[in-house]
Amino acid sequence: QVQLVESGGGLVQAGGSLRLSCAASGSIVFIGTMAWYRQAPGKQRELVAGITRGGTPNYADSVKERSTISRDNAKNTVDLQLNSLQPEDTAVYYCYASVRTSFSAPLYAYWGQGTQVTVSS
Repeated sequence: QVQLVESGGGLVQAGGSLRLSCAASGSIVFIGTMAWYRQAPGKQRELVAGITRGGTPNYADSVKERSTISRDNAKNTVDLQLNSLQPEDTAVYYCYASVRTSFSAPLYAYWGQGTQVTVSS
């Protein structure tokens, strides 16, 4: 079993910043790509930012200039720094990790429960 636990969401005023954190635990042998997705009411879940095990990031165009994703492979954590937040950033943010639970197992996708980010105007 693998658990992903997010923290750092909350209510922030437009123009403010938040740092989201996610910690993976359980029967983990290897973690590949880690990422943050978000889902706003009535919309599909979308990728916000991802990062490879080697540290190569990729960002959605909507957050590219104002966000930073980072990870700590020793701690199995991934963080997302969001700056200059706008009301359209309001969503539930989900942590994602591609995890191998044994040396012979394939990579499986795991998701956190989500953390609410609300940006007030």
